Amino acid sequence: MPTVHSPHQSLTYSLIASGLQKSYGDTHALDGFDLRVAAGSIHGLLGPNGAGKSTAVSALCTLIDVDDGSATVAGLDIRSSGKQVRERIGLVGQAAALDDILGGRQNLVMFGRLFGLRSSAARARADELLHQFGLTDAAERPVSTYSGGMRRRLDIAASLIRTPAVLFLDEPTTGLDPRGRNEVWRAVRQIAESGTTVLLTTQHLDEADQLADRISVMNHGRVIAEGTPKQLKRRLGGGRIEVMLEDGTRLTEAARLLGEALGTTAVVDDYSRTVTLEVPPGGTGLMSVVRVLDGAALTADDIALRRPTLDEVFLALTDMPPAASVADSSPDSADRTAESADNKETP
Repeated sequence: MPTVHSPHQSLTYSLIASGLQKSYGDTHALDGFDLRVAAGSIHGLLGPNGAGKSTAVSALCTLIDVDDGSATVAGLDIRSSGKQVRERIGLVGQAAALDDILGGRQNLVMFGRLFGLRSSAARARADELLHQFGLTDAAERPVSTYSGGMRRRLDIAASLIRTPAVLFLDEPTTGLDPRGRNEVWRAVRQIAESGTTVLLTTQHLDEADQLADRISVMNHGRVIAEGTPKQLKRRLGGGRIEVMLEDGTRLTEAARLLGEALGTTAVVDDYSRTVTLEVPPGGTGLMSVVRVLDGAALTADDIALRRPTLDEVFLALTDMPPAASVADSSPDSADRTAESADNKETP
């Protein structure tokens, strides 16, 4: 795919939203929505059903008017420059915008013509995108014969006809099997590598974890937490250590010894013969666990360090009442420390 040539390439942020408000009667779909998306990044927008994700995307794409607040997309104001915004973005909704009767190449040529390209330019662009997304061999086949992953890749390719500065992907892998999801993930990474900024809404937490440089979690029409996947996971602490004992009759003894050594509460599960402990600050605690077990002549069938998952973070954040969630959205010193650590980890 050709490099993006845009007058907005020098922008620090491709998307900026501040205090967006949108109500439908008594329902506040957006209630002070704030967002900043770095240029050239993949930014995940997560939230439960009804959190306001689709409304936020519709507003940023200028498909709906907001009641209050401001936002810019690719440096352009969504309220005063809607036409110019739409010329600089691509949008892939949950339903594919393809003609099943036409072949892959015919679909892309059709979109190219609709976007104002001459016939020769539309055909050339279609061939580029078919090659980029690994669809050349299926170019002449009717789209009705495509797999789910192939259809989604073609749909994304159609949104890139004009090489947008910003691409909105609204739950792009819904309904796909693991192979189809991996195909779409590869395509999304290629898009970001080419210079296009991607805003990804998804309910697949592993998808955001795999793809997103940063993530914003929405609830009740606003962003309640934001950061890298690592930073968000740190909100739940350092993780937990799970020890499965060979001798299930010594679980209580092991829990007491391990809890004292690590200075934390140990939880016993008799059914799985497991003792679970929170990881102490400043270290994994694994070496301490091994020393305690060895000193007490306790044999472990398995010892595992379990880091918090994005699913657990998501559930913890979105289960908060609105007031607590909003208060928690302001980065505290721990978040700033985590961000500093991440910046050191990544050159």
